[in-house]
Amino acid sequence: MAVAAAVLVVGTPVAYATLGGDPSSAARSAAAAGATRGKDYIETRLFFGTERPDGGPDVTDGQFMAFIDEEVTPRFPNGLTVQDGRGQWRDSNGVIERERSYELTLLYPASEARVRDSQIERIRDAYEKAYAQDSVARLEERMTADF
Repeated sequence: MAVAAAVLVVGTPVAYATLGGDPSSAARSAAAAGATRGKDYIETRLFFGTERPDGGPDVTDGQFMAFIDEEVTPRFPNGLTVQDGRGQWRDSNGVIERERSYELTLLYPASEARVRDSQIERIRDAYEKAYAQDSVARLEERMTADF
């Protein structure tokens, strides 16, 4: 009973301090105490359409996964994420196009950004050429990651 009471008394201020008050002051306190986690990373997301502007057949799941195996995995063997999507965009004639798509997420140390940039551009170029695409969209965000 005395041990339980001691744990409750000792634990209460910590819980109260973390849950109440100004969140930014708690973040400053954690940073000042050296509690930051992770390292600087860059997340690059690429968006691949599957319809061919030249009228050819849509890119199939098998073709896309073969593309990942041949073009992406050798450049990013430590891991990646592929998600199915549905996208839309306005073409050069002003028509809204809707198509099945894929979103590829790559996460790599910020210190590798210069080397990774050219690898990512090769991936984009390869897909555009292989499947007669107008473009492959690219988004990037700097972040902290911990594994």
